[in-house]
Amino acid sequence: MSDKTLDRALRKVRWHLLPFLILLYIISYLDRINASFAALSMNQELGLSQTAYGFGAGIFFLGYVLFEVPSNLILMRVGARIWIARIMVSWGVVTCLQALSVGPASFATFRFLLGVAEAGFFPGIILYLTYWFPQSHRARAVALFMAATPLAGLIGSPVSGWLLGLHNLFGLSGWQWLFVLEGLPAIVLGVLVFFRLPSGPDEAGWLSGEEREALGAVLAAEQHEIARCHLSSLRQGLCSRAVWLAGWVYFCVVVAMYGLVMWLPQIIAGALSGAAVMNVSLLVMITYGFAMVGMVLIGASSDRLGERRWHALGSLGLCLAGMLVLAHGTGLGWCLTGASLAAMGIWGVIAPFWGLTTAFLAGQAAAVGIACVNSFGNLGGFVGPFVVGFIKSHTGGFSDAFMYIALLIGLAALSVWGIRSPGTGRR
Repeated sequence: MSDKTLDRALRKVRWHLLPFLILLYIISYLDRINASFAALSMNQELGLSQTAYGFGAGIFFLGYVLFEVPSNLILMRVGARIWIARIMVSWGVVTCLQALSVGPASFATFRFLLGVAEAGFFPGIILYLTYWFPQSHRARAVALFMAATPLAGLIGSPVSGWLLGLHNLFGLSGWQWLFVLEGLPAIVLGVLVFFRLPSGPDEAGWLSGEEREALGAVLAAEQHEIARCHLSSLRQGLCSRAVWLAGWVYFCVVVAMYGLVMWLPQIIAGALSGAAVMNVSLLVMITYGFAMVGMVLIGASSDRLGERRWHALGSLGLCLAGMLVLAHGTGLGWCLTGASLAAMGIWGVIAPFWGLTTAFLAGQAAAVGIACVNSFGNLGGFVGPFVVGFIKSHTGGFSDAFMYIALLIGLAALSVWGIRSPGTGRR
C-alpha cells in the first residue's frame, strides 16, 4: 500500500470532516461562553452579584462532568452520527431556554442543564478523530479542530455585541435575544449531523476502497500496538495514574481558560471605563486572534517535530507570563497584552497535550480515559469563573485571582513531566 494512497486519504478526511467539525465546535463554544457577553446587561437586570454570576457561569461544568464518561461510552455503542446529533439538538434547546432566566437560581439551573445537554461533545470528537487520524497527524487535526474556540470568540464577540443592541425588540432584552438566536444554529446543525457525519472510514463514501484500506491498515496497526504495550481496557482507562495526572494538568489549563474568558468582557469594560458594548466586543476579538495563531502554529510545530512535552511546557510558560501581566499590569494596554499572552498559551497547549495523552490509550481505555481527563479538566471550568468572581467580590480587583491561576499553571507545568506511556516507560 503506497504512502501516496494514505496521503490522499488523509487529505480527503481533512477536507470533508474538519471544516464541518470546526463549525460544530464554534457553535458549541459560543453557546458555552455567550453568558460572558450577556452579563454586560443581564447581571444588573437579574440582580446577579459577581459571585452569583461566577457560580452560574461555572456550574455548567458540573453538569458536563457528571454525564461525560457515560456519554462517551454511549457514543462508542451507537456511533458518532446519532449521538453527536442528539447532543447538539439538546444543547441548542437549552441555550434558547436561558432567555427565560429571572434571577440567580434560574440562571444557574439553565447553565447546569446546558452542561448536561452538551456532556460528551468534546471528548466524543477527540475520540472520533482517533478513528480517522494516525498519531503522526493527530495533533495538527486536534489543533485545527480546537481553533474553533478562538474563532468562536472572533466571530461571536461582535455578533454578541450586536445582539445585545436588540434591547426591547418585541419586548425582549438584548441578552435574551442573544441566547435565543445563538441557540438555534445548534438545533439546525444537529439535524445535519444525523444525515451527514459518517461514524468511521467504512461509512465514508468519499473515500475510495483503496484509500479506506490504506487508512484502516495504519489505524489498526497503531491500535494493536497501543493495546499490546499500553492501555486498552475499561479498568486501565479508569485506574491509570497517567490518565489522572493528565486530568490534573487539564484541570489547571481549564481553570485558566474559563477564569479568563468568562470575565474578559467585564475586565475590558472596566479598563475602558464605560465604553460601548460593541467597542468591548471588538477588543475581546484581539485576545481570541492571538489564541488562534498560537494554537495553529504550536500544533503544527508539535506534529512537524514529533514532539509533545516541550511544546506543552512552552505553552504553559506563555500562559503563566500572561497571568502575571494581568495580575500586576494596569490600563487597557497591559490588560490586552496579558490576556493575549495567556490565551496563546492556553490554546497552544491543547494540541500537544492531547497528542501526548492519546498516544497510550486504545479501545475502551481511550473512550473512558479521554472522557475522564476531560471530565476532571472541566471541573476547572466551574472553579475558574467562580473563584475569580469570589476573589474579586472580596478584594475589589482581579490581581489576586490571576495570581492564583498563575500558581496552578506553574504546578501544571511540573506535572507534565509525569505523563508517560505506562507500558513502555516512554515519555
